[in-house]
Amino acid sequence: MNTLTDNSLMLRVKTGDLDKMGLLFERYNRPLFGFFYHMTHKADLSEDLVQNVFYRMLKYRHTFTGDGEFRTWMYHLARNVLNDSVKQNRSFNFYDVNEVADRLEGGMRADENLERQQENAVLHEAMGALSPEYREVLILSRFQEMKYDEIAKVLNINEGTVKVRVHRALGELKKRFFTNERR
Repeated sequence: MNTLTDNSLMLRVKTGDLDKMGLLFERYNRPLFGFFYHMTHKADLSEDLVQNVFYRMLKYRHTFTGDGEFRTWMYHLARNVLNDSVKQNRSFNFYDVNEVADRLEGGMRADENLERQQENAVLHEAMGALSPEYREVLILSRFQEMKYDEIAKVLNINEGTVKVRVHRALGELKKRFFTNERR
């Protein structure tokens, strides 16, 4: 059953086979969580937002046509969920670097571990300082590994604009990272 494409699974959900939503959840709950976590830096909020996306998939399943990619449709919903959350005045703070440190432990010497923690803290601070527009395009391209044409469809802009935003975002991230690292 795992050989079914995302589109065919969602089309089955659309026709009432709601059990297929479980397979989509297995495939996409982690990538969606990663997207939300990179945008909000809050694990609990990210989990809630993932649940909201899957709820909306069920609620708006009639809007899925199967013409485009499921992933693009799903990220449209995810962006709407995130925007709705922002409108509700939820504050997004940076997460505790110690959470990252716990995952980095194991096999590394203490000085390497400390250096990695410091680099991660600087990187997360630099990512957080980017505009939401730049942060979003970097998360989609680098962390979600979406192609530029997919990102263009999700953001409803042309592919050239995506390339420019990624280039500018990387330049801005690099500048902020090295500025923060020197402090």
